[in-house]
This record gives sequence, C-alpha cells and structure tokens, in this order.
Amino acid sequence: MNPSVVFILITMLLDAMGIGLIVPVMPDLIRDVQGGDLAQAALWGGVLSTVFAVMQFLFSPLLGSLSDRYGRRPVLLVSMAVMAVDYVIMAIAGSIFWLLIGRVIGGITAATGATGNAYMADISPPEKKAANFGLIGAAFGLGFVLGPLIGGLLAQYGTRAPFWAAAGLTALNFVFGYFVLRETVTDKTRRSFSLRRALPWGALLHVSKLPAIRPLLWVYFIYSVAFYVYPAVWSYFSTERWGWSPTVIGLSLALFGITMAVVQGGLIRVLLRYLGDRRTVVAGHVFDMGTFGLIAFIKSGTLGLILTPIAALGAVITPALQGVMSRMVPDDAQGELQGVLTSLHALAMIVAPLMMTSIFAWFIRDDTPIYLPGAPFLLSLVLMGVSLLIFLRGSRGMS
Repeated sequence: MNPSVVFILITMLLDAMGIGLIVPVMPDLIRDVQGGDLAQAALWGGVLSTVFAVMQFLFSPLLGSLSDRYGRRPVLLVSMAVMAVDYVIMAIAGSIFWLLIGRVIGGITAATGATGNAYMADISPPEKKAANFGLIGAAFGLGFVLGPLIGGLLAQYGTRAPFWAAAGLTALNFVFGYFVLRETVTDKTRRSFSLRRALPWGALLHVSKLPAIRPLLWVYFIYSVAFYVYPAVWSYFSTERWGWSPTVIGLSLALFGITMAVVQGGLIRVLLRYLGDRRTVVAGHVFDMGTFGLIAFIKSGTLGLILTPIAALGAVITPALQGVMSRMVPDDAQGELQGVLTSLHALAMIVAPLMMTSIFAWFIRDDTPIYLPGAPFLLSLVLMGVSLLIFLRGSRGMS
C-alpha cells in the first residue's frame, strides 16, 4: 500500500482514538477532578464532548479549504504535532478547566478528518470513491477499537495513562508522515482561498446550491446525531444498566469498532456491488433501528454485548453517502465538501451529547416517573426513521 495512504489511515485512526480513548475512563476521570455522582459526571461528559464538537464544527471547513489552497500535507502535519501536545495537556490536567482546554485543542486537530477524506478523494477514481472512503471508515473503526481498549486496559494504571500512550503514538505518526506524505493538490486542482467559503455556514451554503445534494446533507446530519448515542451515553448507560467496569466498557466498544472496521473496510464493497448505493444506505438504517429498539429495553448485559456488533452493520451508511456526494462536486472542491461533511458531523456531536446525556440523566434520577436508562436509544431510533424517510424521498432514481 502507498505509504502516504498508510499515513492517512493512521491519522484517521488517531482521530478516532481521540474520541474513544476518553470514553471508558470519563466517568472516573470527571469524578476525580470535579467530584459528584454518576449523573453529574454524565452531564459534564456531555459538556466536554460538545466543546470538542464545536471546535470541529468551526474548523473543519476552514482546514478543508486551506488544504484546497495550500495542500493536504502542511495541514495534516501541523495538526499531528498539535495533537501530540494536546494529549500531554489531557494527561496532566488537574481540573475540569484544563480538561475543557484539552477538548478545545483536540476538536481543532480532529477537524483534519476533512483533509484526510479529501486526500483519499484526490487519489480515487469516481467508481472507487465510496469503497475507498470505506477504508477511512475502517481506520476510524479501528481507532474506535484501540481508543476504548487502551483507555479501558490502562485505566488500571490511572485515568491519565491512556493519554501518555496516545501522545507517543501521535508523535511517531508525525515523524512518519513528515518523510512519506506526498502532496496531491496540484496547480490544476488548487483554488484560491475564500474566508466566506471557509466558514461553516458559507461552505454549507455553497455546497448545498446543488439541489440533488441537499437532502443527502440532511440525511448525513440526522444519521450522525442518532448514531452518536454510542459514544455519548454508552459508558454511563452500561454502568447504570448492567454494572459494567471501565475494562468491560472498553472491550464492548472494541467489539463495536472491530465490526465497524470489517464492515467499512470489506463488507461495504460487497454490498455496493450487489445492492448499489441506495439499498446499501437503506439496509444500514434498518440494522441500526432494530438494534436501538432492542438495546433500549434489554436487561441482560450479555445480550447487549451480542447486539453490539450487529449495530455496527449500520456503518455502511457513511462511506456510501460520502461516495455519492463526492461524485457530485468538482475536483477543486473536494476539501470543501469533506469539510462540510465533517462540520455537519461535528454539529451532530454538539447536539447529541447534551441531548442524549440529559435524557439519560433525567430517566435515571431518583424522582423520575419512569426509570428507563435506554431512553436515548429510543430517541435515536426515531431519528434514524426520519433520516430513512428523507433519504427514500430524496434518492429516487438512484441505483
């Protein structure tokens, strides 16, 4: 495999680790630095996730547009260096304030997901875009495995140990990328930088001028909100519902990530070949809706663990949608499009954590009229249904 592509995949893996690494240790970490009970920790966890997502929302189109103008290489390498510093800040944070600072920096560096996707679009022929976006999804899935797994296993050495490990890995990836990453933006595909188009709303307005892409952007956003129920509440939900330890939570998320990597790295190629783009997206929605409904009510942690990889089958949706939309825009706007998609995903991450953790906290509090820890999953089921209806209406004529 091309070393530059290996660097891109490792970078996406580390971006995912930045999200998943903190999930298993978050309840204990927040209570260590802030105090309070599990419900209060869940609310603070929602705030930290939202801060991360706000930064990603604001900076994704900016970094995507900068990479369209100045190239993918400088944007990616600088972000790797800053990300390594951010992990050190998280490792030594002694208060909720410094955890917030760490999430601010982490959200900015994670915004390079748009640049990584644009790099993959640069080197992919039109017919292979969706499948190659699947490779990035597989790397993200592997990061979703390694992040929670490292966080869960290293939790026995303290809540800070995972961050030191991540800082070292990120620094090594920076060195690797410095020597192997080749530039893909040429004078032919380079476009002038426009601050108006680099802002989230400006980039979204420009891309959404294509009528056929508008409903797909809505699908991408609503689906992202619904799917984010896992990182938003899984550690709190599984602790409350099944009494899982951080290690078990990490292992469960690892199982989810492994399945997601297999689905996006291999299974999606089979589904696209036999089902086409449209039916692949529909199938992903159906899998997720069924799984959300079951998780909301089951009392067995063993059954929850069994359902985890089934839910990951819905991960075919993202690369399939990305492939369709990437074919709709010109070559000199690939960074801008991926910036918009990353920004929409980040906007979903702003909305979802606060919404999901608030609903979870309300339904487990002592005076709640209905005890239902799985309420956030029921909300995700409804949102997934809305997403599916919009897609069915907006994708008529698509194969």
